[in-house]
Amino acid sequence: MLRSVLLAAARSEQVRGLVEHAPVTRPVVRRFIAGDDITAALTVTGELLADGRLVTLDHLGEDVTEPGQADATVRAYVDALKLLADKGFTDRAEVSVKLSAVGRQLGASMALDNARRICAAAAEAGATVTLDMEDHTTTDATLAILRDLRREFPWTGAVLQAYLRRTEADCRELASEGSRIRLCKGAYKEPAAAAFQDRSEVDKSYVRCLKILMGGAGYPMVASHDPRLIRIAGQLATAAGRAPDSFEYQMLYGIRPAEQRRIAASGARMRVYLPYGDQWYGYFMRRLAERPANLAFFLRSLATTN
Repeated sequence: MLRSVLLAAARSEQVRGLVEHAPVTRPVVRRFIAGDDITAALTVTGELLADGRLVTLDHLGEDVTEPGQADATVRAYVDALKLLADKGFTDRAEVSVKLSAVGRQLGASMALDNARRICAAAAEAGATVTLDMEDHTTTDATLAILRDLRREFPWTGAVLQAYLRRTEADCRELASEGSRIRLCKGAYKEPAAAAFQDRSEVDKSYVRCLKILMGGAGYPMVASHDPRLIRIAGQLATAAGRAPDSFEYQMLYGIRPAEQRRIAASGARMRVYLPYGDQWYGYFMRRLAERPANLAFFLRSLATTN
């Protein structure tokens, strides 16, 4: 129930105003967000790369309803990729893109054209792009754009969400040579017809999907903070005869940083999902909904900050 309340709050303009303007919010948000602009994000990126972690940068923003907003997002990504290249980071840093932030609501052709512009900038910089997944109603459209992009940019990655009932089939279709798939549990409130509701069922689905990806010819990206699932991922990789550089782990910035460093130090590839920008509210609320520990951290800060 608490998760449902938080996810509903993520779409409430009234709650958004209260949270964004609360004086105690910003210090807490900094745990999960690299900063309001690319300068701050590049500073954090350098720190993460210095201790052996990889990075995927996410310029925060979603539900764009004006062409000018979509264009501004594209320009922000193009600028970020150039700056990553200038600093020599693009062999270890990529970008993640939400299609809703580049115009999906304004039409599939606009979202595809804008995503293509970002991919072209990534190719020039020597980086890659992963398409983030959003709620289940957008899955088909996102995968259709992925197929189009991969004709020109075969390294384009995508996210699949284990809580969706369809994801095993999607994994089978996408576990092919050159494919890059980030497997996560999922962070949106979905109906039972589309998604597993019980946590144990989601975990079982995650393992089934992971078996498919590890046994396939693509590049699995294991996006989880769950110690048990991380351990299972390592076992499946070993069973499939995978080399350490043929898959990677991914975690969110600000969550289990010691474990991130441990994994990187072990010789495995460990990538940090690093969001930045001033449109942080929806992302922040979904992080609180995902794990009770995140909410407890926020509430403790509320109680102890003057």
